[in-house]
Amino acid sequence: MRAVQALRDLRRPVPPRSDRDPHRYAAARRALTIAGIARAVATLASTAFVLADPLDRALRPLPRPLRAPAFALAVLALDTVRDAGAEYVEGHVMERVYGTSDQSASSWLGDQAKGTAVAVVVTLILVAFADAVVVRAPRRWPYLAIAATPPLLAFATVIAPTFVMPLFNRYEPVTGDLERRIRELAARYGAGDASILRFDMSRQTKKANAFVTGVLGTERIALADTLVQAFEDDETLFVVAHELGHYVRRDPWLGIVAGTAGLAGTLLTADAALRGTTRRGLTSPAQGARLAFYAMLAQLVLMPFANAVSRAMERRADRFALAATGDPGAGIRAFRRLGEQNLAEFEPPRWAELVFASHPSLASRIRSLES
Repeated sequence: MRAVQALRDLRRPVPPRSDRDPHRYAAARRALTIAGIARAVATLASTAFVLADPLDRALRPLPRPLRAPAFALAVLALDTVRDAGAEYVEGHVMERVYGTSDQSASSWLGDQAKGTAVAVVVTLILVAFADAVVVRAPRRWPYLAIAATPPLLAFATVIAPTFVMPLFNRYEPVTGDLERRIRELAARYGAGDASILRFDMSRQTKKANAFVTGVLGTERIALADTLVQAFEDDETLFVVAHELGHYVRRDPWLGIVAGTAGLAGTLLTADAALRGTTRRGLTSPAQGARLAFYAMLAQLVLMPFANAVSRAMERRADRFALAATGDPGAGIRAFRRLGEQNLAEFEPPRWAELVFASHPSLASRIRSLES
């Protein structure tokens, strides 16, 4: 169905809606998220329990070190083709219809191609490395993988802002009076050396955003051009102070710790499930597909807890921003403007926030500043 919709849209693009209803948009996004989870579980189940064994047998003539990477590449190619229609309709058409993006189809497809290329490279490297560890330590591999996670995540946090993110957007230093005010604010907290950059997010969307990334001297506070252009300077400064809160409180490092803990729970649970069903553990690429299926189920169970940790970090960064700027009014205006520009639902259903949201609701953040 999504493939048919995608082909129709490529021939005759669906025009934007005349109204921009955040409640309808949020409800549609929630429905698509739930449907996407169901589709992902069904997809991985079909791969793990229907396609994996025939594909594994077809690849056995290959040398042992190449079998797992070839298996992963074949699965990635199948998933990319199978999900292409859904990705296009839900990731591109819907944003255009609701007026949150005016990116062309060719530009969107170009970004998807870049993302797929990055995924191929990363998948091949990680699978080859993981397979070598499994072959040499068939019983201890989960613990070795967990031990290797912190340095790998730190390395990825260095590589991503330096080499991967510039593939999709152009990053330039923030200049002028805003840069001076940001530097003065950052210097008060010993963060004056962080790179403060502006990137052309308007290429992909009209939504506003900012984030902090990087460790070991590659720290960057990045502001979308959509935010800098639409927000008043005091509102932007509050948003920057929030991002500085992540930087000063070492949230990138806490994210590595949390990611390692989550991976540990996921891997150990999935390995126990695999051994409970096969008694042999991870002995082939086909078994690796089944391990991935059990890992996905474990990740779904852990998702609300991971999001709760993320929301706590965001609230702490809000408190830091309030203390740093002493301007709750700017924060309130910034959150309201953010909701309007991003077509965000100010007060989503409580269950949706607890399960899916990595950030507290805008309404709750505004109430905290008002009090």
